[in-house]
Amino acid sequence: MLQQESLVEYGWKRAIITITAVMCALLEIIDTTIVNVALNEMKGNLGATLNDVSWVITAYAIANVIIVPLTSWLSQQFGRRNYFAASIIIFTVASFLCGNADNIWELVFFRFIQGLGGGALLVTSQTIITEVYPPEKRGMAQALYGMGVIVGPTLGPPLGGYIVDNYSWPDIFYINIPIGVIATLLTLSYVKSPNYGGKKSMADVDWLGILFLVMAVGALQFVLEKGQEHDWFEYSWIIVLSVVAFLGVYLFIWRELVVKDPVVDLRVLKDKNLAIGTVLSFILGFGLYGSTFVIPLFTQNVLGWTALQSGLMLVPSSVATGLMMPIVGRAIQKDIPHKYLIALGFSVFFGYSLWAYTIITPFTGESDFFWLLMTRGIGLGFLFVPTTTLALSSLKGKEIGQGAAFTGMVRQLGGSFGIALISTYISRQTVHHRGDLVTNITTYSTDVQQRIAGLKAGFMATGSGAEKATLQAYQSLDGMVSKQAALLTYMDVFLGIGLFFLICVPLVLLLKPAKNKVDMSNVGH
Repeated sequence: MLQQESLVEYGWKRAIITITAVMCALLEIIDTTIVNVALNEMKGNLGATLNDVSWVITAYAIANVIIVPLTSWLSQQFGRRNYFAASIIIFTVASFLCGNADNIWELVFFRFIQGLGGGALLVTSQTIITEVYPPEKRGMAQALYGMGVIVGPTLGPPLGGYIVDNYSWPDIFYINIPIGVIATLLTLSYVKSPNYGGKKSMADVDWLGILFLVMAVGALQFVLEKGQEHDWFEYSWIIVLSVVAFLGVYLFIWRELVVKDPVVDLRVLKDKNLAIGTVLSFILGFGLYGSTFVIPLFTQNVLGWTALQSGLMLVPSSVATGLMMPIVGRAIQKDIPHKYLIALGFSVFFGYSLWAYTIITPFTGESDFFWLLMTRGIGLGFLFVPTTTLALSSLKGKEIGQGAAFTGMVRQLGGSFGIALISTYISRQTVHHRGDLVTNITTYSTDVQQRIAGLKAGFMATGSGAEKATLQAYQSLDGMVSKQAALLTYMDVFLGIGLFFLICVPLVLLLKPAKNKVDMSNVGH
Protein backbone atom coordinates (compact mmCIF):
# COMPACT_ATOMS: atom_id res chain seq x y z
CA MET A 1 0.00 0.00 0.00
CA LEU A 2 1.32 3.49 -0.86
CA GLN A 3 2.18 5.82 1.95
CA GLN A 4 0.09 8.94 2.23
CA GLU A 5 2.96 11.30 1.28
CA SER A 6 3.32 9.57 -2.11
CA LEU A 7 0.13 11.35 -3.20
CA VAL A 8 1.20 14.80 -1.96
CA GLU A 9 2.38 17.19 -4.67
CA TYR A 10 4.16 20.53 -4.49
CA GLY A 11 4.60 23.57 -6.71
CA TRP A 12 3.12 23.75 -10.20
CA LYS A 13 1.94 20.11 -10.23
CA ARG A 14 -0.24 20.68 -7.17
CA ALA A 15 -1.58 23.89 -8.73
CA ILE A 16 -2.55 22.03 -11.93
CA ILE A 17 -4.29 19.23 -10.01
CA THR A 18 -6.09 21.77 -7.81
CA ILE A 19 -7.34 23.75 -10.82
CA THR A 20 -8.46 20.53 -12.54
CA ALA A 21 -10.40 19.30 -9.50
CA VAL A 22 -12.07 22.67 -8.80
CA MET A 23 -12.91 23.03 -12.51
CA CYS A 24 -14.60 19.62 -12.55
CA ALA A 25 -16.53 20.32 -9.34
CA LEU A 26 -17.73 23.63 -10.83
CA LEU A 27 -18.75 21.90 -14.07
CA GLU A 28 -20.94 19.43 -12.21
CA ILE A 29 -22.55 21.92 -9.84
CA ILE A 30 -23.17 24.62 -12.46
CA ASP A 31 -24.94 22.07 -14.66
CA THR A 32 -27.48 21.41 -11.91
CA THR A 33 -28.81 24.99 -12.25
CA ILE A 34 -27.70 26.35 -15.64
CA VAL A 35 -30.61 24.71 -17.48
CA ASN A 36 -33.24 26.33 -15.24
CA VAL A 37 -33.32 29.55 -17.28
CA ALA A 38 -33.31 27.67 -20.61
CA LEU A 39 -36.42 25.54 -20.04
CA ASN A 40 -38.73 27.86 -22.00
CA GLU A 41 -36.39 27.83 -25.01
CA MET A 42 -36.12 24.02 -24.86
CA LYS A 43 -39.88 23.72 -24.57
CA GLY A 44 -40.46 25.79 -27.69
CA ASN A 45 -37.69 24.28 -29.82
CA LEU A 46 -38.40 20.66 -28.93
CA GLY A 47 -42.19 20.92 -28.92
CA ALA A 48 -42.48 19.76 -25.31
CA THR A 49 -44.85 20.63 -22.47
CA LEU A 50 -43.61 22.32 -19.30
CA ASN A 51 -44.11 19.05 -17.42
CA ASP A 52 -42.01 17.17 -20.02
CA VAL A 53 -39.18 19.68 -20.05
CA SER A 54 -38.91 19.66 -16.24
CA TRP A 55 -37.56 16.13 -16.61
CA VAL A 56 -34.36 17.71 -17.96
CA ILE A 57 -33.67 18.80 -14.37
CA THR A 58 -35.15 15.75 -12.65
CA ALA A 59 -33.19 13.15 -14.67
CA TYR A 60 -29.89 14.86 -13.89
CA ALA A 61 -30.70 15.09 -10.17
CA ILE A 62 -31.76 11.43 -9.92
CA ALA A 63 -28.56 10.26 -11.63
CA ASN A 64 -26.48 12.46 -9.31
CA VAL A 65 -28.00 11.06 -6.15
CA ILE A 66 -27.66 7.45 -7.35
CA ILE A 67 -23.99 7.66 -8.32
CA VAL A 68 -22.58 9.73 -5.42
CA PRO A 69 -22.65 6.98 -2.74
CA LEU A 70 -21.10 4.50 -5.21
CA THR A 71 -18.03 6.62 -5.98
CA SER A 72 -15.81 5.22 -3.23
CA TRP A 73 -16.47 1.62 -4.34
CA LEU A 74 -16.12 2.43 -8.06
CA SER A 75 -12.82 4.22 -7.40
CA GLN A 76 -11.54 1.11 -5.67
CA GLN A 77 -12.69 -1.11 -8.54
CA PHE A 78 -11.15 0.88 -11.40
CA GLY A 79 -8.57 3.13 -9.75
CA ARG A 80 -9.34 6.70 -8.77
CA ARG A 81 -7.53 8.39 -11.66
CA ASN A 82 -9.12 6.11 -14.26
CA TYR A 83 -12.57 6.46 -12.73
CA PHE A 84 -12.24 10.24 -12.51
CA ALA A 85 -11.06 10.52 -16.12
CA ALA A 86 -13.85 8.18 -17.30
CA SER A 87 -16.41 10.30 -15.42
CA ILE A 88 -15.17 13.47 -17.13
CA ILE A 89 -15.36 11.75 -20.54
CA ILE A 90 -18.92 10.49 -19.87
CA PHE A 91 -19.96 13.98 -18.73
CA THR A 92 -18.35 15.64 -21.76
CA VAL A 93 -19.73 13.23 -24.37
CA ALA A 94 -23.20 13.40 -22.78
CA SER A 95 -22.99 17.23 -22.90
CA PHE A 96 -22.38 17.04 -26.68
CA LEU A 97 -25.30 14.62 -27.09
CA CYS A 98 -27.58 16.88 -25.00
CA GLY A 99 -26.85 19.80 -27.32
CA ASN A 100 -27.66 17.62 -30.36
CA ALA A 101 -30.88 16.07 -28.99
CA ASP A 102 -33.73 16.08 -31.53
CA ASN A 103 -36.59 15.65 -29.06
CA ILE A 104 -37.27 16.11 -25.37
CA TRP A 105 -36.90 12.45 -24.38
CA GLU A 106 -33.52 12.16 -26.08
CA LEU A 107 -32.45 15.19 -24.08
CA VAL A 108 -33.79 13.68 -20.83
CA PHE A 109 -31.92 10.40 -21.47
CA PHE A 110 -28.63 12.16 -22.25
CA ARG A 111 -29.07 14.39 -19.18
CA PHE A 112 -29.37 11.22 -17.06
CA ILE A 113 -26.09 9.94 -18.53
CA GLN A 114 -24.53 13.34 -17.95
CA GLY A 115 -25.68 13.18 -14.33
CA LEU A 116 -24.01 9.78 -13.85
CA GLY A 117 -20.71 11.24 -15.00
CA GLY A 118 -21.18 14.55 -13.18
CA GLY A 119 -22.21 13.12 -9.82
CA ALA A 120 -18.98 11.14 -9.67
CA LEU A 121 -16.95 14.32 -10.24
CA LEU A 122 -18.23 15.90 -7.05
CA VAL A 123 -16.95 13.46 -4.42
CA THR A 124 -13.87 12.35 -6.39
CA SER A 125 -12.78 15.98 -6.85
CA GLN A 126 -13.01 16.44 -3.09
CA THR A 127 -10.76 13.44 -2.50
CA ILE A 128 -8.19 14.34 -5.17
CA ILE A 129 -7.86 18.00 -4.26
CA THR A 130 -7.34 17.15 -0.59
CA GLU A 131 -4.87 14.29 -0.89
CA VAL A 132 -2.35 16.33 -2.90
CA TYR A 133 -1.93 18.67 0.08
CA PRO A 134 0.07 17.79 3.19
CA PRO A 135 -2.00 17.11 6.35
CA GLU A 136 -1.41 20.56 7.85
CA LYS A 137 -2.90 22.26 4.75
CA ARG A 138 -5.91 20.04 4.17
CA GLY A 139 -8.31 22.51 5.74
CA MET A 140 -7.30 24.94 3.02
CA ALA A 141 -7.77 22.20 0.42
CA GLN A 142 -11.34 21.64 1.64
CA ALA A 143 -11.89 25.40 1.33
CA LEU A 144 -10.75 25.38 -2.30
CA TYR A 145 -13.07 22.47 -3.08
CA GLY A 146 -15.89 24.16 -1.20
CA MET A 147 -15.65 27.19 -3.46
CA GLY A 148 -16.79 25.03 -6.36
CA VAL A 149 -19.66 23.45 -4.43
CA ILE A 150 -20.98 26.69 -2.94
CA VAL A 151 -20.30 29.10 -5.80
CA GLY A 152 -21.48 26.76 -8.56
CA PRO A 153 -25.24 26.88 -7.92
CA THR A 154 -25.25 30.69 -7.99
CA LEU A 155 -23.17 30.95 -11.18
CA GLY A 156 -25.48 28.64 -13.15
CA PRO A 157 -28.53 30.94 -13.59
CA PRO A 158 -26.67 34.10 -14.74
CA LEU A 159 -24.39 32.11 -17.05
CA GLY A 160 -27.36 30.23 -18.50
CA GLY A 161 -29.34 33.44 -18.86
CA TYR A 162 -26.50 35.14 -20.75
CA ILE A 163 -26.01 32.20 -23.11
CA VAL A 164 -29.73 31.82 -23.85
CA ASP A 165 -30.19 35.57 -24.39
CA ASN A 166 -27.19 35.90 -26.73
CA TYR A 167 -26.84 32.47 -28.35
CA SER A 168 -29.06 29.36 -28.09
CA TRP A 169 -29.88 26.72 -25.48
CA PRO A 170 -27.59 23.93 -26.89
CA ASP A 171 -24.62 26.19 -26.13
CA ILE A 172 -25.16 25.72 -22.38
CA PHE A 173 -24.05 22.12 -22.98
CA TYR A 174 -21.40 22.79 -25.63
CA ILE A 175 -19.36 25.03 -23.31
CA ASN A 176 -18.60 21.91 -21.25
CA ILE A 177 -16.77 20.19 -24.14
CA PRO A 178 -13.46 22.13 -24.30
CA ILE A 179 -13.25 22.23 -20.50
CA GLY A 180 -13.94 18.48 -20.31
CA VAL A 181 -11.25 17.68 -22.90
CA ILE A 182 -8.64 19.76 -21.06
CA ALA A 183 -9.64 18.29 -17.67
CA THR A 184 -9.36 14.72 -19.03
CA LEU A 185 -5.86 15.31 -20.41
CA LEU A 186 -4.69 16.96 -17.18
CA THR A 187 -6.18 14.15 -15.08
CA LEU A 188 -4.43 11.41 -17.06
CA SER A 189 -1.15 13.35 -16.99
CA TYR A 190 -0.95 14.50 -13.36
CA VAL A 191 -3.46 12.79 -11.05
CA LYS A 192 -2.21 9.74 -9.16
CA SER A 193 -4.30 6.84 -7.89
CA PRO A 194 -3.72 5.14 -4.51
CA ASN A 195 -2.78 1.47 -4.36
CA TYR A 196 -6.01 -0.21 -3.29
CA GLY A 197 -4.45 -3.66 -2.94
CA GLY A 198 -6.55 -5.41 -5.57
CA LYS A 199 -10.19 -5.27 -6.58
CA LYS A 200 -13.17 -7.56 -6.16
CA SER A 201 -14.35 -9.93 -8.83
CA MET A 202 -17.73 -9.24 -10.39
CA ALA A 203 -19.16 -12.22 -8.47
CA ASP A 204 -18.26 -10.50 -5.18
CA VAL A 205 -19.95 -7.23 -6.05
CA ASP A 206 -22.91 -6.29 -3.85
CA TRP A 207 -25.37 -6.13 -6.76
CA LEU A 208 -28.41 -6.33 -4.48
CA GLY A 209 -27.11 -3.36 -2.50
CA ILE A 210 -26.73 -1.37 -5.71
CA LEU A 211 -30.24 -2.34 -6.83
CA PHE A 212 -31.81 -1.35 -3.50
CA LEU A 213 -29.84 1.92 -3.53
CA VAL A 214 -31.14 2.78 -7.00
CA MET A 215 -34.67 1.91 -5.87
CA ALA A 216 -34.40 4.04 -2.75
CA VAL A 217 -32.77 7.25 -3.94
CA GLY A 218 -34.19 7.14 -7.48
CA ALA A 219 -37.79 6.80 -6.33
CA LEU A 220 -37.31 9.27 -3.47
CA GLN A 221 -35.75 11.86 -5.76
CA PHE A 222 -38.65 11.46 -8.21
CA VAL A 223 -41.21 11.95 -5.42
CA LEU A 224 -39.41 15.08 -4.17
CA GLU A 225 -39.04 16.55 -7.66
CA LYS A 226 -42.49 15.74 -9.01
CA GLY A 227 -44.73 15.51 -5.95
CA GLN A 228 -45.78 19.16 -5.99
CA GLU A 229 -46.65 19.09 -9.70
CA HIS A 230 -49.12 16.23 -9.14
CA ASP A 231 -50.53 17.38 -5.77
CA TRP A 232 -48.50 14.75 -3.95
CA PHE A 233 -50.54 11.70 -2.98
CA GLU A 234 -53.45 12.59 -5.23
CA TYR A 235 -51.42 11.05 -8.07
CA SER A 236 -51.15 7.25 -8.22
CA TRP A 237 -47.53 7.22 -9.46
CA ILE A 238 -46.42 9.32 -6.50
CA ILE A 239 -48.03 6.80 -4.13
CA VAL A 240 -46.41 3.85 -5.91
CA LEU A 241 -42.96 5.44 -5.95
CA SER A 242 -43.28 6.51 -2.31
CA VAL A 243 -43.82 2.86 -1.43
CA VAL A 244 -40.88 1.86 -3.66
CA ALA A 245 -38.69 4.47 -1.95
CA PHE A 246 -39.68 3.23 1.53
CA LEU A 247 -39.04 -0.41 0.60
CA GLY A 248 -35.79 0.54 -1.12
CA VAL A 249 -34.51 2.35 1.97
CA TYR A 250 -35.51 -0.53 4.27
CA LEU A 251 -34.00 -3.22 2.05
CA PHE A 252 -30.85 -1.18 1.38
CA ILE A 253 -30.20 -0.66 5.10
CA TRP A 254 -30.86 -4.35 5.82
CA ARG A 255 -28.59 -5.51 2.98
CA GLU A 256 -25.69 -3.21 3.80
CA LEU A 257 -25.72 -4.24 7.47
CA VAL A 258 -25.66 -8.01 6.81
CA VAL A 259 -23.49 -8.40 3.70
CA LYS A 260 -19.75 -8.95 4.18
CA ASP A 261 -18.54 -6.37 1.65
CA PRO A 262 -21.29 -3.73 1.31
CA VAL A 263 -21.24 -1.26 -1.57
CA VAL A 264 -21.93 1.49 1.01
CA ASP A 265 -20.71 0.69 4.51
CA LEU A 266 -23.45 2.08 6.76
CA ARG A 267 -21.56 0.87 9.83
CA VAL A 268 -19.47 4.03 9.66
CA LEU A 269 -22.56 5.92 10.86
CA LYS A 270 -21.84 4.48 14.31
CA ASP A 271 -19.30 7.29 14.48
CA LYS A 272 -20.97 10.15 16.34
CA ASN A 273 -19.27 12.92 14.37
CA LEU A 274 -20.21 11.40 11.02
CA ALA A 275 -23.82 10.78 12.10
CA ILE A 276 -24.29 14.38 13.22
CA GLY A 277 -22.19 15.67 10.31
CA THR A 278 -24.53 13.83 7.93
CA VAL A 279 -27.49 15.66 9.47
CA LEU A 280 -25.61 18.96 9.17
CA SER A 281 -24.84 18.20 5.52
CA PHE A 282 -28.55 17.66 4.89
CA ILE A 283 -29.29 21.03 6.51
CA LEU A 284 -26.50 22.68 4.49
CA GLY A 285 -27.98 21.29 1.27
CA PHE A 286 -31.42 22.51 2.34
CA GLY A 287 -30.12 26.04 2.94
CA LEU A 288 -27.84 26.23 -0.09
CA TYR A 289 -30.19 24.89 -2.76
CA GLY A 290 -33.37 26.08 -1.05
CA SER A 291 -32.24 29.71 -0.86
CA THR A 292 -30.78 29.55 -4.38
CA PHE A 293 -34.23 28.37 -5.52
CA VAL A 294 -36.42 30.82 -3.60
CA ILE A 295 -34.53 34.08 -4.27
CA PRO A 296 -34.84 34.02 -8.10
CA LEU A 297 -38.43 32.81 -7.69
CA PHE A 298 -39.29 35.84 -5.53
CA THR A 299 -37.54 38.38 -7.74
CA GLN A 300 -39.11 37.05 -10.95
CA ASN A 301 -42.64 36.30 -9.72
CA VAL A 302 -43.14 39.25 -7.35
CA LEU A 303 -40.70 41.91 -8.55
CA GLY A 304 -40.92 41.06 -12.26
CA TRP A 305 -37.20 40.70 -12.89
CA THR A 306 -35.76 38.75 -15.82
CA ALA A 307 -33.95 35.44 -15.32
CA LEU A 308 -30.61 37.10 -16.11
CA GLN A 309 -31.22 39.89 -13.58
CA SER A 310 -32.16 37.36 -10.91
CA GLY A 311 -29.12 35.23 -11.64
CA LEU A 312 -26.69 38.16 -11.60
CA MET A 313 -28.10 39.26 -8.26
CA LEU A 314 -26.69 36.07 -6.69
CA VAL A 315 -23.13 36.88 -7.73
CA PRO A 316 -22.34 38.96 -4.57
CA SER A 317 -23.20 35.92 -2.46
CA SER A 318 -20.75 33.82 -4.48
CA VAL A 319 -18.05 36.48 -4.10
CA ALA A 320 -18.54 36.58 -0.34
CA THR A 321 -18.35 32.78 -0.10
CA GLY A 322 -15.21 32.72 -2.21
CA LEU A 323 -13.57 35.32 0.04
CA MET A 324 -14.57 33.42 3.17
CA MET A 325 -13.24 30.01 2.09
CA PRO A 326 -9.50 30.70 2.57
CA ILE A 327 -10.24 32.58 5.81
CA VAL A 328 -12.14 29.60 7.21
CA GLY A 329 -9.45 27.23 5.90
CA ARG A 330 -6.77 29.16 7.81
CA ALA A 331 -8.97 29.21 10.93
CA ILE A 332 -9.17 25.41 10.82
CA GLN A 333 -5.39 25.18 10.36
CA LYS A 334 -4.99 27.27 13.53
CA ASP A 335 -7.09 24.68 15.41
CA ILE A 336 -10.11 26.89 16.02
CA PRO A 337 -12.81 24.35 17.02
CA HIS A 338 -14.99 23.35 14.07
CA LYS A 339 -18.19 23.48 16.07
CA TYR A 340 -17.74 27.19 16.83
CA LEU A 341 -17.33 27.97 13.13
CA ILE A 342 -20.41 25.87 12.26
CA ALA A 343 -22.49 27.51 15.01
CA LEU A 344 -21.38 30.92 13.72
CA GLY A 345 -22.37 29.92 10.19
CA PHE A 346 -25.85 28.84 11.30
CA SER A 347 -26.26 32.08 13.26
CA VAL A 348 -25.18 34.25 10.32
CA PHE A 349 -27.57 32.37 8.02
CA PHE A 350 -30.37 32.99 10.53
CA GLY A 351 -29.46 36.69 10.50
CA TYR A 352 -29.61 36.71 6.69
CA SER A 353 -33.06 35.08 6.66
CA LEU A 354 -34.42 37.43 9.34
CA TRP A 355 -33.02 40.40 7.45
CA ALA A 356 -34.69 39.21 4.24
CA TYR A 357 -37.97 38.81 6.13
CA THR A 358 -37.85 42.44 7.24
CA ILE A 359 -36.83 44.16 3.97
CA ILE A 360 -38.72 42.43 1.17
CA THR A 361 -41.54 44.55 -0.25
CA PRO A 362 -43.08 44.99 -3.72
CA PHE A 363 -40.54 47.82 -4.18
CA THR A 364 -37.36 46.07 -3.01
CA GLY A 365 -34.53 46.90 -5.41
CA GLU A 366 -31.19 45.37 -6.37
CA SER A 367 -29.30 47.63 -3.95
CA ASP A 368 -31.38 46.25 -1.07
CA PHE A 369 -30.23 42.72 -1.88
CA PHE A 370 -26.49 43.40 -2.14
CA TRP A 371 -25.43 43.31 1.52
CA LEU A 372 -28.20 40.84 2.31
CA LEU A 373 -26.74 38.30 -0.13
CA MET A 374 -23.19 39.08 0.97
CA THR A 375 -24.32 38.01 4.44
CA ARG A 376 -25.73 34.78 2.98
CA GLY A 377 -22.39 34.08 1.32
CA ILE A 378 -20.50 34.65 4.56
CA GLY A 379 -22.81 32.24 6.40
CA LEU A 380 -22.32 29.51 3.79
CA GLY A 381 -18.58 30.09 3.90
CA PHE A 382 -18.54 29.36 7.62
CA LEU A 383 -20.65 26.23 7.17
CA PHE A 384 -19.24 24.14 4.34
CA VAL A 385 -15.60 23.47 5.22
CA PRO A 386 -16.04 22.88 9.00
CA THR A 387 -19.10 20.68 8.42
CA THR A 388 -17.27 18.49 5.89
CA THR A 389 -13.99 18.15 7.76
CA LEU A 390 -15.58 17.62 11.19
CA ALA A 391 -17.96 14.96 9.86
CA LEU A 392 -14.93 12.96 8.70
CA SER A 393 -12.59 13.91 11.53
CA SER A 394 -12.74 10.72 13.62
CA LEU A 395 -12.87 8.25 10.70
CA LYS A 396 -9.87 6.27 9.52
CA GLY A 397 -8.70 4.63 6.31
CA LYS A 398 -11.35 3.66 3.78
CA GLU A 399 -14.11 4.78 6.18
CA ILE A 400 -13.29 8.35 5.14
CA GLY A 401 -14.20 7.67 1.51
CA GLN A 402 -17.49 6.10 2.56
CA GLY A 403 -18.21 9.04 4.84
CA ALA A 404 -17.39 11.63 2.15
CA ALA A 405 -19.65 9.91 -0.38
CA PHE A 406 -22.46 9.54 2.15
CA THR A 407 -22.39 13.21 3.22
CA GLY A 408 -22.29 14.24 -0.46
CA MET A 409 -25.40 12.20 -1.23
CA VAL A 410 -27.23 13.54 1.81
CA ARG A 411 -26.34 17.13 0.89
CA GLN A 412 -27.93 16.58 -2.54
CA LEU A 413 -31.03 15.03 -0.95
CA GLY A 414 -31.22 17.97 1.46
CA GLY A 415 -31.33 20.31 -1.51
CA SER A 416 -34.06 18.29 -3.24
CA PHE A 417 -36.06 18.07 -0.02
CA GLY A 418 -35.69 21.80 0.56
CA ILE A 419 -36.82 22.74 -2.95
CA ALA A 420 -39.79 20.34 -2.77
CA LEU A 421 -40.86 21.61 0.67
CA ILE A 422 -40.48 25.28 -0.27
CA SER A 423 -42.31 24.79 -3.57
CA THR A 424 -45.23 23.06 -1.84
CA TYR A 425 -45.35 25.66 0.93
CA ILE A 426 -45.35 28.59 -1.51
CA SER A 427 -48.22 27.22 -3.61
CA ARG A 428 -50.41 26.37 -0.61
CA GLN A 429 -49.58 29.29 1.68
CA THR A 430 -50.20 31.79 -1.12
CA VAL A 431 -53.75 30.45 -1.43
CA HIS A 432 -54.15 30.71 2.36
CA HIS A 433 -52.91 34.31 2.51
CA ARG A 434 -55.06 35.28 -0.46
CA GLY A 435 -58.12 33.86 1.29
CA ASP A 436 -57.34 35.89 4.41
CA LEU A 437 -56.85 39.09 2.40
CA VAL A 438 -59.99 38.66 0.31
CA THR A 439 -62.18 38.43 3.43
CA ASN A 440 -61.13 42.00 4.30
CA ILE A 441 -62.08 43.36 0.89
CA THR A 442 -65.77 44.15 0.52
CA THR A 443 -67.68 46.63 -1.61
CA TYR A 444 -69.04 48.11 1.63
CA SER A 445 -65.58 49.29 2.64
CA THR A 446 -64.95 53.00 2.05
CA ASP A 447 -61.26 52.35 1.40
CA VAL A 448 -62.07 49.71 -1.22
CA GLN A 449 -64.60 51.98 -2.92
CA GLN A 450 -62.05 54.81 -3.04
CA ARG A 451 -59.35 52.51 -4.44
CA ILE A 452 -61.73 51.17 -7.15
CA ALA A 453 -62.80 54.69 -8.04
CA GLY A 454 -59.18 55.84 -8.33
CA LEU A 455 -58.22 52.88 -10.50
CA LYS A 456 -61.30 53.35 -12.68
CA ALA A 457 -60.49 57.01 -13.19
CA GLY A 458 -56.95 56.12 -14.18
CA PHE A 459 -58.09 53.61 -16.80
CA MET A 460 -60.70 56.03 -18.18
CA ALA A 461 -57.98 58.64 -18.52
CA THR A 462 -56.10 56.27 -20.82
CA GLY A 463 -59.13 55.89 -23.11
CA SER A 464 -61.15 53.02 -21.62
CA GLY A 465 -64.93 53.28 -21.45
CA ALA A 466 -66.69 53.36 -18.08
CA GLU A 467 -67.70 49.67 -18.14
CA LYS A 468 -64.31 48.45 -19.33
CA ALA A 469 -62.50 50.72 -16.83
CA THR A 470 -64.57 49.25 -13.99
CA LEU A 471 -63.64 45.72 -15.03
CA GLN A 472 -59.97 46.72 -15.34
CA ALA A 473 -60.10 48.31 -11.89
CA TYR A 474 -61.36 45.09 -10.29
CA GLN A 475 -58.78 43.03 -12.21
CA SER A 476 -56.03 45.37 -11.05
CA LEU A 477 -57.21 45.08 -7.43
CA ASP A 478 -57.26 41.31 -7.78
CA GLY A 479 -53.67 41.43 -9.04
CA MET A 480 -52.66 43.54 -6.05
CA VAL A 481 -54.19 41.00 -3.67
CA SER A 482 -52.40 38.11 -5.39
CA LYS A 483 -49.08 39.98 -5.29
CA GLN A 484 -49.52 40.81 -1.60
CA ALA A 485 -50.40 37.18 -0.82
CA ALA A 486 -47.24 36.04 -2.62
CA LEU A 487 -45.17 38.62 -0.75
CA LEU A 488 -46.47 37.42 2.62
CA THR A 489 -45.71 33.83 1.63
CA TYR A 490 -42.10 34.60 0.71
CA MET A 491 -41.72 36.45 4.01
CA ASP A 492 -42.89 33.28 5.77
CA VAL A 493 -40.40 31.18 3.76
CA PHE A 494 -37.42 33.35 4.69
CA LEU A 495 -38.41 33.41 8.34
CA GLY A 496 -38.99 29.65 8.35
CA ILE A 497 -35.57 28.91 6.81
CA GLY A 498 -33.94 31.20 9.36
CA LEU A 499 -35.62 29.58 12.35
CA PHE A 500 -34.73 26.14 10.98
CA PHE A 501 -31.05 27.12 10.98
CA LEU A 502 -31.25 28.76 14.38
CA ILE A 503 -32.58 25.66 16.16
CA CYS A 504 -29.69 23.67 14.64
CA VAL A 505 -27.09 25.60 16.66
CA PRO A 506 -27.52 23.43 19.81
CA LEU A 507 -27.04 20.31 17.65
CA VAL A 508 -23.49 21.45 16.91
CA LEU A 509 -22.68 21.33 20.62
CA LEU A 510 -23.12 17.53 20.53
CA LEU A 511 -20.05 17.21 18.34
CA LYS A 512 -16.93 16.06 20.15
CA PRO A 513 -13.53 17.56 19.32
CA ALA A 514 -11.56 15.53 16.80
CA LYS A 515 -8.73 13.55 18.37
CA ASN A 516 -6.94 13.23 15.04
CA LYS A 517 -6.91 15.38 11.93
CA VAL A 518 -8.70 13.69 9.07
CA ASP A 519 -6.25 12.08 6.67
CA MET A 520 -7.94 12.42 3.32
CA SER A 521 -5.12 10.58 1.57
CA ASN A 522 -6.53 7.38 3.00
CA VAL A 523 -9.90 7.87 1.33
CA GLY A 524 -10.90 4.64 -0.34
CA HIS A 525 -7.84 2.69 0.83
